[in-house]
Amino acid sequence: MAKHKEKKTKLEDQNPSEGEGKMYDDETQNSQHQDIDEGKSIKKNTKKKKKEKYTVTMEAIAENPNNISPIVGYFPSGYDPLRNNNDGVEELSTKLYRNAKRSNRLQLVVSPNGSQVDFVGTNYSGEATSAQLCTYSLGVLDKETQTLKIVPIAGNKIIRLEPRVRGSEVPETEDPDTAKQELTVEERNDKMRELTQMYSSKKSIRQARKLDSLRQQEDTGNQEEFDRNIAGAINKEALEVAVTIDSARNVPPHDLDATTPELAYPLDRIISKGEWDYLLDVFKLTEAGAEMTPDLYPSFVCNRSYKLEHIQDEDEKKRLAGIFSFITHLVKFKDKHSMDGVSSAKHQKIPGILFQKFSSMFAISDSKRLPEEKKNLLINYVLVLTLFADDFRSDPSDIAKDLRMNAVALRPYYEYLGCKFVHEKKVLLATLPVPLVFPSLRRKRRGR
Repeated sequence: MAKHKEKKTKLEDQNPSEGEGKMYDDETQNSQHQDIDEGKSIKKNTKKKKKEKYTVTMEAIAENPNNISPIVGYFPSGYDPLRNNNDGVEELSTKLYRNAKRSNRLQLVVSPNGSQVDFVGTNYSGEATSAQLCTYSLGVLDKETQTLKIVPIAGNKIIRLEPRVRGSEVPETEDPDTAKQELTVEERNDKMRELTQMYSSKKSIRQARKLDSLRQQEDTGNQEEFDRNIAGAINKEALEVAVTIDSARNVPPHDLDATTPELAYPLDRIISKGEWDYLLDVFKLTEAGAEMTPDLYPSFVCNRSYKLEHIQDEDEKKRLAGIFSFITHLVKFKDKHSMDGVSSAKHQKIPGILFQKFSSMFAISDSKRLPEEKKNLLINYVLVLTLFADDFRSDPSDIAKDLRMNAVALRPYYEYLGCKFVHEKKVLLATLPVPLVFPSLRRKRRGR
């Protein structure tokens, strides 16, 4: 009996009493009510804080070369100019320096008040020399005038501000940590080549390799050796034919009895057989998938480069690409020996076989300027080749721009070659009817 009572006592001790359970329930209910009341007060507070809305007039300001656009600097060291001031703004001295010889080189110096450390950053060394894949702009909201002005950041660069102890000796032209200087063109090309090899697609890598091989062929150092190798390979007969043109007409070799426009000005007498091998630059660019830039090629050629993509026959494609290349060399040769176009032909590499041919055909004088008669002959050669490129229905507007002439002033040149003009979809086109009929030569009357 005693043992049974002990077990019963233990069981009663384990179970809470009814009063205790009721107290626990009341406490939990009170805490729940308190939480609900606090939630209501929070909702009331959030309702009071409404976001302010502005109807603003937005203005995008273009970069002005005469004024310095905003520059953004950041502190990679973790320095916070807003941390040590009760008003939220620390007194800072900010100065911007521009190189006297190179106006595009800027240096930003931020000096905290009372500190011996300056934060210095440049846009021509260190991180700023990496490729800029994005452009940046800064927006400034004026709440009073309700205007939002968006301005570009100078040079599309964000300047990294590195800490430097004031008075320490630091070279002006290099970073003390990295000692990085401005990259040369060759170094930049090498870096781009490495990045292309590491991260680009297979197609981009193939295109880059083809472009590199093309640049190597046109390298200045190889140009002299190239000229020496082909010096004895010039087709003398073709050159004599080109030079001994009909004295009565200042036009390329022609056939008055031709029955088709292609035979009226025989292409094989304008571009000799041995010259086609030196007119492959446009063809190689097309095969590499690269675009022709206006600074290297005339607008006439750039605007018609799409034709090469639609030609399936390789020989026909090389023929048209060779005509484009020959036109380019003629236009650049004219620019090289004229006052208004010499800068555009400064870096143009004309193959030696063509340069010697042009020099003989157009008789450069001691002043390195083309005589007026020979300049007109060069223009006639260019126009005949443009007719071939346009299937003898040519719009003269873009080639006139390349020759630095007015399209209206170029019209007599076409007529001198035996061309006729027709209107097609409100565009004036030059055509070449056969057989060739040259206009009669007009002589100016002398004044009485």
